[in-house]
Amino acid sequence: MGNPAQPVPLWQRTATELAAAIRTREVSAVEVVQSCLGRIEETNPRLNTLVDVRPDEALAEARRADEAVAAGAELGPLHGVPVSVKINTEQRGYATSNGVAAFAGRAAQGDAACVTALRESGAVLLGRSNSPAFSFRWFSTNDLHGRTLNPWDDTRTPGGSSGGAAGSLAVGMTPLAQGNDIGGSIRFPAACCGVVGVRPTVGRISDWGPPAYADTPEGPVELDFPPTVHACAVQGPLARTVADARLALRVMTTPDLRHSHGVPAIPERTQGAGPKKVSVVRSIGTVKNHPAVDHAVTDAAARLAEAGYEVEELEGMPLLAEAARLWSLLITEDIRPILPMVNELGGDDIRTALANHFAAAATVWGESPGLETYINGWARRATLITRLQELLGHDRLLLTPVCAEPPFEQDADITDRVRAIQLFAAMWPMTAVPVLGFPAVTVPVALSDGLPLSAQIIGGRFEEEALLDAAQAIEDRTLAMRVWS
Repeated sequence: MGNPAQPVPLWQRTATELAAAIRTREVSAVEVVQSCLGRIEETNPRLNTLVDVRPDEALAEARRADEAVAAGAELGPLHGVPVSVKINTEQRGYATSNGVAAFAGRAAQGDAACVTALRESGAVLLGRSNSPAFSFRWFSTNDLHGRTLNPWDDTRTPGGSSGGAAGSLAVGMTPLAQGNDIGGSIRFPAACCGVVGVRPTVGRISDWGPPAYADTPEGPVELDFPPTVHACAVQGPLARTVADARLALRVMTTPDLRHSHGVPAIPERTQGAGPKKVSVVRSIGTVKNHPAVDHAVTDAAARLAEAGYEVEELEGMPLLAEAARLWSLLITEDIRPILPMVNELGGDDIRTALANHFAAAATVWGESPGLETYINGWARRATLITRLQELLGHDRLLLTPVCAEPPFEQDADITDRVRAIQLFAAMWPMTAVPVLGFPAVTVPVALSDGLPLSAQIIGGRFEEEALLDAAQAIEDRTLAMRVWS
């Protein structure tokens, strides 16, 4: 007789499996949290993905979760399941440091709406995930918490700004993570670390948080965020499987009119009459794809075709090219007024990264685009939103690379300005989407030279379920990629 199969450690199990096991008392929430804490102790000292783990608090939450199960209480869909929260998101009792030492001493007095939604679902909040300073790089290093490594390859970025979230998922520290995305900050780290990332439609998940204040000689002053934060930034989930991402998205969906772009209700899902149409956009003509990137897109397209999707190749898409250009205008000009604060409070890395960011934007828009250009950019954005929604409707998806390159070498945005400018061209699939507020999902497709490669699926507004269906079709036909495999 052969040796009996070894039981799967709880930290390796999916969020969906863990929620069901806790609900049926197969395992306790305490056992799940203890397993995840053990995995954190084993892997986090090297990777530095989670930066504020409080075992006693997490275990106390888990005990309360088990008491609720024993009492026959109504349980939420993530009851007892560990989830990490990013260091730029308000979680009561924790500093919303954003990787900046000057912000490390002020604990949040309340939760952001997305954190409240996770708590109400029964999730156990376990650890704060690392990001770059001010959450504005495609890398995850800051002077306060240090460098986060990619679990697949120390020399490559884990992505940013939700690099800690993606890296911790990839090695099993938690089964789910919360992140946010204004320029690829959920989707790119997910791709770099071989997990699933969901950028929802603007307004689907509330971006509301407790008011933020800055200290002045006259006293605290409430901070106002620039237009792109309200119109382009979203909260969203990262997960190891599409099913878990779908579950987390449903939990985090929070119609909320306090959010400046919030909606009172989410439109019901549109059911198409037949197979979905998928248009493959490999390039917008500005940069050549690495061969491995092209192979990943080809593989993803083939898997969708096998699943019954109507797949067609498009030679470029000027609309996405224009959207990527607009991102570099609108985001950059919204950063310009806060540069003095960043230069004062940030470290050398973020100062250099932003200087190179402005240099990259200047290659497209010039050194000082001016108010008229900025206003016209917002006007053009509205037109592009309409045109893209008309193109996609309710039955068409776009399949694109995540980036024209595999995961970048660490600090590629600060070691050489020419190289930094190349990154901005390569990241067009990440920047074109948020400036228009559309949803997108990145899903792993292949391994190349020991690094995961993913594809991106874009859909019409509030068509997240259709995107996840397509991602599931790809995942079902893809060999599982796990760092511990």
